[in-house]
Amino acid sequence: MDNAIKETITPETPALVKTIGKTTYIVHVHFSETARETVTDKLKRLIASDAELRER
Repeated sequence: MDNAIKETITPETPALVKTIGKTTYIVHVHFSETARETVTDKLKRLIASDAELRER
């Protein structure tokens, strides 16, 4: 497993590292170059959708 992680990590790859108990989670972030909406637009859409679902 360590080999697979090492192969995908590059200095340019952003990663979030969170340890919960004895388990460490490493989440790598990547962005689509062909995306049609910005991260801000996507977050706004997701929040609005979630708020709409909670109103029902």
